Amino acid sequence: MTSVLVALGAALACGLEMLEAVAIVLAVALTRRPREALVGAGAAVVACVIAGVIAGPLLVQQAALRPVQIVVGIALLAFGLNWLRKAVQRLAGRRKRSDAYADFVHEREELEHEAPPPAGHWDWAGTSIAFQGVALEGIEVILIVTALAAEPGHRTAAYVGAAVAAVVVAALGAILHRPLRRVPETELKYVVGLLLSAYGAFLLGEGLGIDWPLGDAMILVLIGFWFVVSQVFVRRAKSPLRA
Repeated sequence: MTSVLVALGAALACGLEMLEAVAIVLAVALTRRPREALVGAGAAVVACVIAGVIAGPLLVQQAALRPVQIVVGIALLAFGLNWLRKAVQRLAGRRKRSDAYADFVHEREELEHEAPPPAGHWDWAGTSIAFQGVALEGIEVILIVTALAAEPGHRTAAYVGAAVAAVVVAALGAILHRPLRRVPETELKYVVGLLLSAYGAFLLGEGLGIDWPLGDAMILVLIGFWFVVSQVFVRRAKSPLRA
């Protein structure tokens, strides 16, 4: 069950980060030149993969289990609570809902004000924008996957989840921006926040020596706990607006 939750968390978290990167690349490709956008995005993907291959094993290979659980638990809890905080604000109407399509439109409008260079000249600005957009989102993907894969026995699940996310997002990008309108990003990010917060708290407890009464099934209880707490904050954040 834990492996399924790890794979699901990795797939959702990575997929949403990748979706935001795709929105930037599409905006560059449609307003400037597709070739430069793809080159910039491809270079960022290669750089992120190399960084992940090098940094991931170095972070966990030589460490003892409990210190790893504490560090990874804190990292995932921090990621999860940050996602939950933003999701609560969005669900309460105090923050703009997460929308990759809106990001795509905004980025496209910004780029339309800048004319691409003449034919025969490489569009370095377009390449740079695509590279930076993919690299920034890719760094967060690496951190999340590395943290989820640090727990012994869960590396495969984390990698499978990330790979599935990459395939799905690449398929969405291949048919341009239409699917971006239909992805309920705010709700999905809320689910990711619940999963990462619950799993992070579970690992942190194990690292601190807590003997969870239900074993791995305690993760489901923790998901329920964070759901209740977050819904309380959503209702409290909404009440002043209603008044």
